[in-house]
Amino acid sequence: MHAKDILIEGYGRIQEEVHAAVEGLEPDGLNARPAAGANSVAWLVWHLTRVQDDHVADAFGLDQVWLTGGWEKRFGLGLPRRDTGYGHSSAEVGKVRVDSGDLLTGYYDAVHEQTLTALRSLTAKDLERVVDDRWDPPVTLAVRLVSVLSDDLQHVGQAAYARGLVQSADA
Repeated sequence: MHAKDILIEGYGRIQEEVHAAVEGLEPDGLNARPAAGANSVAWLVWHLTRVQDDHVADAFGLDQVWLTGGWEKRFGLGLPRRDTGYGHSSAEVGKVRVDSGDLLTGYYDAVHEQTLTALRSLTAKDLERVVDDRWDPPVTLAVRLVSVLSDDLQHVGQAAYARGLVQSADA
């Protein structure tokens, strides 16, 4: 198995878990914050998708799906165009509200498709390319892709946990 196949498998796991965390939740459940200052399922899935979209697009020299696919307008969040949620205050987290899970999964699936297209084109040599020299050591494409994979899996796990908390409160 090649490294790109492992990455494709890993990113596929994110997609599965995004759908599991979102599907079947009504807007109230998606937007509920299990405690004061906590993140909602909607914010967590939006954020992990924005990070994947931003970082993968940047690493491969692509346009962000958020901007080119009309997702920014469909979400209508009133946040800066390129906002990914990094460093959001509690008030900013509260601005990320959706009317349906289809919006979240639709955006994730569009980003996932762009990610898979980029990953399928990879060669072993590509993974060694430096994509961010602001760090010491500089960040290679391989490190960036694993970092996004790790971050997204952590956030989708948090979304699943938040979903459980919301559903148990409703029971």
